[in-house]
Amino acid sequence: MQERKRLEEALASDAQITAMTSDIDTLFELAGEGEAVGAEIEQSIRQLSTRLHVLETGMLLSGENDSHSAIVTIHPGAGGTESQDWAEMLLRMYLRWAERMGFEAVITDRLEGEGAGIKSATFEVNGEKAFGLLASEVGVHRLVRISPFDAAARRHTSFASVFVIPQVDDEIKIEIKTEDLRVDTFRASGAGGQHVNRTDSAIRMTHLPTGIVVQCQNERSQHKNRAGALKQLRARLYELEIRKRREEEKKLEDAKLDINFGSQIRSYVLAPYRMVKDHRTKLAIGDVDRVLDGDLEDLMHSYLVWRKTGKTAGDAKDDLPE
Repeated sequence: MQERKRLEEALASDAQITAMTSDIDTLFELAGEGEAVGAEIEQSIRQLSTRLHVLETGMLLSGENDSHSAIVTIHPGAGGTESQDWAEMLLRMYLRWAERMGFEAVITDRLEGEGAGIKSATFEVNGEKAFGLLASEVGVHRLVRISPFDAAARRHTSFASVFVIPQVDDEIKIEIKTEDLRVDTFRASGAGGQHVNRTDSAIRMTHLPTGIVVQCQNERSQHKNRAGALKQLRARLYELEIRKRREEEKKLEDAKLDINFGSQIRSYVLAPYRMVKDHRTKLAIGDVDRVLDGDLEDLMHSYLVWRKTGKTAGDAKDDLPE
């Protein structure tokens, strides 16, 4: 049903884009005939650009876990109340973003700070592709502002870390396809009586995708040996899947950075000027309030493009025609 829903959405998007481009072609024809449709052309192109931007973001979410829901954890860095307040600002930003996107956000753990802010917070974001979008937020976030907690009104720098993991079903389903198996029979060796040694009752089974080989020869019946070999293979594949998951968890752990200077992925500057800058994609946004209010679409999209192609926001501008 999920696959059907995705296909139906893809077909609907294709039909929508076709209709929008057809309408723009018609407007250009009218403009060529002297009709005053400049404003309509501009509005239609803007709507098409926005729609293509959304579709491109969806196409960039092709990772194994990108379609899953997410679990987000926020921790303040050193700095006491300042960093704790910044961590709470980030929590509000992500909750507002989830609301804008139509996701369900559920706070599962929140530890209040001393005086203001939070010492930590963990929340779930439930919705398709939530993890793929929030993967752009993993790392250290830096805030520069005139501190509301400083009587001398000095400028302070605060840090907080954001860590995101996918919500994955704990149940591991092992599916063994017949076409992925090579089954060889051979004569059992060793003790076992005349029947065992005179018939090809032993089974050697090779799982072609992984190269795992198992065999069973302790039963007189070939069918029983086959069942025993399948049982062994299923256990070996289960072990392999567990190992893969542990490696993925290790990669996520290794992605964590020290909550300190020089390790930030994004800076939010409120004084002496106002700007949000992503240090990976080089995207800079002047409307800081809009970002802190949960409008993260441009930052997330630029990260996905950078992750896929290695191009920064500056490179994207260079690709535009003169």
